[in-house]
Amino acid sequence: MFKQFNQSNYRAICDELASADADLAHIINTYGYPPLWSRPNTFETLVHIILEQQVSLASALSALNKLREYIQEITPARVLLLTDEEFKACYFSRQKTTYTKHLAGAIISGQINLAELEQLPDEEIRAKLTSLKGIGNWTADVYLMFVLQHADIFPIGDLAAVNALKRVKSLPKETTREELLAVTEQWAPYRTVASMLLWHYYLSAPAHRTPKGGVVEQINK
Repeated sequence: MFKQFNQSNYRAICDELASADADLAHIINTYGYPPLWSRPNTFETLVHIILEQQVSLASALSALNKLREYIQEITPARVLLLTDEEFKACYFSRQKTTYTKHLAGAIISGQINLAELEQLPDEEIRAKLTSLKGIGNWTADVYLMFVLQHADIFPIGDLAAVNALKRVKSLPKETTREELLAVTEQWAPYRTVASMLLWHYYLSAPAHRTPKGGVVEQINK
């Protein structure tokens, strides 16, 4: 059965990780505990995550707010009534218009049931989500970590998490994906919480931020 974290056990998990890893302990000692970032399990949340793919954080949030302003409530049915021109007026690119419509259709048809996903293991959720046009592993990771709060995910496709890991562990820039994942295995079964500590470091340590690709920055807006 997959492990989850919540407000009641979050700091205890942070402490358990810190007791086994001096680098994570240093993050807590220097910057405190990371916030427990979370999002509701809704269609709007998945649209928001899609908007955040490979763009500035401000533009993703601006598009989401514009869409909400235009249709009041972001639901699959309301989204499917919009024309491409109306999406464009809400700052959606052509690709993300397609992705959002496809997601809305999948939910209305029953291909994806967000409530049912809450009961499934990681890989089944990932398989269902990535079967949809425009949803890849990064989006699935964000959903698993911040919406469903599954405890053992390391988002290898997230630039902020990877860069923070390299800095905290003093790893060379050319460290491979496989080598990075091997390093994170020591944090199982709580790799999500370890990732939150890394994002907390990334946001807190001066002069180490990048303008795109940081999940915590996206979640925190």
